[in-house]
Amino acid sequence: MLESALNQHPVKAGEEELFKARARETGSVKIIDIITARLDAKSDSYVASLPSLRLNDVRISPELIKEHERMLTGGFYAEITLGYDAAIAQEKGGRPFGIDALRAIQLSKRDVLASLAEGRKQLSTAEWRDFLLRSVGVEPDGLNDRAKDALLLRMVPFVERNYNLVELGPRGTGKSHLFQQVSPYAHLISGGKATVARMFVNNSSGQRGLVCQYDVVCFDEVSGVSFDQKDGVNIMKGYMESGEFSRGKESIRADGSIVLVGNFDVDVEHQQRIGHLLGPLPPEMRDDTAFMDRIHGFLPGWDVPKMSPALFTQHFGLVSDFLSECFTQLRNQSRVSTLQGRVFLGGALSGRDLNAVNKTVSGLLKLLHPDAEAAVSDEDLEWAVRLALEVRRRVKEQQKRIGAAEFRNTHFSYTLGAEGVEKFVTTPELRSQEGIGDEPLESGQIWTLSPGAADEHPGLFRLEVTEGAGSGVRVLNKPVPPAFQESVRCAEQNLYTRATQLVGDRDPRSHEFSVQLRGFDAAKSGAKTGVACLIALSSALLRKSVRGGLIVVGEVSIGGTIEPVHNAVTLAEMAVEKGAKSLLMPVSCRRQLFDLSDDMATKLDIEFYQDGRDALLKALVD
Repeated sequence: MLESALNQHPVKAGEEELFKARARETGSVKIIDIITARLDAKSDSYVASLPSLRLNDVRISPELIKEHERMLTGGFYAEITLGYDAAIAQEKGGRPFGIDALRAIQLSKRDVLASLAEGRKQLSTAEWRDFLLRSVGVEPDGLNDRAKDALLLRMVPFVERNYNLVELGPRGTGKSHLFQQVSPYAHLISGGKATVARMFVNNSSGQRGLVCQYDVVCFDEVSGVSFDQKDGVNIMKGYMESGEFSRGKESIRADGSIVLVGNFDVDVEHQQRIGHLLGPLPPEMRDDTAFMDRIHGFLPGWDVPKMSPALFTQHFGLVSDFLSECFTQLRNQSRVSTLQGRVFLGGALSGRDLNAVNKTVSGLLKLLHPDAEAAVSDEDLEWAVRLALEVRRRVKEQQKRIGAAEFRNTHFSYTLGAEGVEKFVTTPELRSQEGIGDEPLESGQIWTLSPGAADEHPGLFRLEVTEGAGSGVRVLNKPVPPAFQESVRCAEQNLYTRATQLVGDRDPRSHEFSVQLRGFDAAKSGAKTGVACLIALSSALLRKSVRGGLIVVGEVSIGGTIEPVHNAVTLAEMAVEKGAKSLLMPVSCRRQLFDLSDDMATKLDIEFYQDGRDALLKALVD
């Protein structure tokens, strides 16, 4: 029926006068067009606009306006019966064209949330989540929970004002689909220049920018985006922080959400090794921790599978204009009060962290429960809190890689209920690449943390040593990091001069050792890892394994002195994050570790050593 109507009543370019003439000759004509309306205060009447006929002053009754309010807020497509009154045409300033009847093709009313809330009552939370995903074209049956969570997070900027989201991940996962195809309240900016005038305000004309006009402004292919003015990023930072920007003396308020989407050229593990997960952002943003702090959530795009025909749903869902209207009206609400008295967030969260988590939780709860009066179960609330903490912590972890001292404490936690147990939330990719387990490593292998250098942050490494016939120590890495080469040289000399204490009657000079350094963070130098090198060489020669779950820290000089470690607390916290069970450190670190939090101290068995032999005995499996 709709297809027949579309074939019968479209107005093609150049046919405007033909349809007007038909209306005059026959009294009325049916067309399909987008109809908008406005109040003409001079005549105290409503007038409609039909762009396909280039008519801007069509009569329309107040009753039709009241029945179809959306024509006052952007308009909608409808089948319209357009009448013509010759008598009115004779009057001065008369409006001969009028809307005789109207049949909406798109949503024409604004009171939609009540209908959505009523429908939500008929479904369980799991069914409702699947229904929302089908409404944006995705079939949830083939998705795991992580993928579903990521797709729901994409919707949060539509229902939460001034929400700043980043999604980076592989190509082909539909990152821009939601912002381009589903809602007319979203605007997609593809890579290239983003002008301050277009984004915020045109100083010449006073025209308000995209953040004032749309609910969501999405930067696609964000790595290629740049501003036309040097202070463009600073203006954007100010807006992302407060939702305001200045035009001369005037401060303008807007509530458009900012979304940045882009692609990794490598996998997540490799991206973490070569830098940090926000590396694909433009140069003026990627290492700016102040800019990062304004990002409320980092959506893990690698959790979403590549789009394929099997992922496109064949089931029913909400039509996009109804869904988008519901989304935009949900922006006027907040669910932060749901947290009060029920969830207590940990002390590691700063003020901006708390704001980010609150906004994410509020958005997720609006999606799950569009009725503001609906009761939210502990299960739904905890799901939203854990997801919000994870996506904010992912931002914090990237800040930590750039400014380790300022953003050291990333141990986000929450307690559900006043008598609940404190639970910690991590980001899965932190553990996805390190592989520290409870089982002992093969002989000659050991985990170590480099305390870092002047221009390098601390990092996790694994040393792998094999021994065979010959003599000397050979490092297989090409090129060999100079700092690591120095640690190996010191360890080698200690092994030769203290062989009896370390390996008994075995002669290390009659063996050739091959050493390989494997990095698991952005750090590459392997600086100050001499004690771990000494243990690995001895372990290979003795053919004894190092204990499982152990990380060794420390540097030894050629003379056998154990050098002091300046950042013992940071290294202990890193060891916990990497999943270590035990940490072996120089005894000189003991006083520093008084500053280690009680929670960290209970998660890690910290042991101390006095010299190389003491370290070896405590590291090897009994």
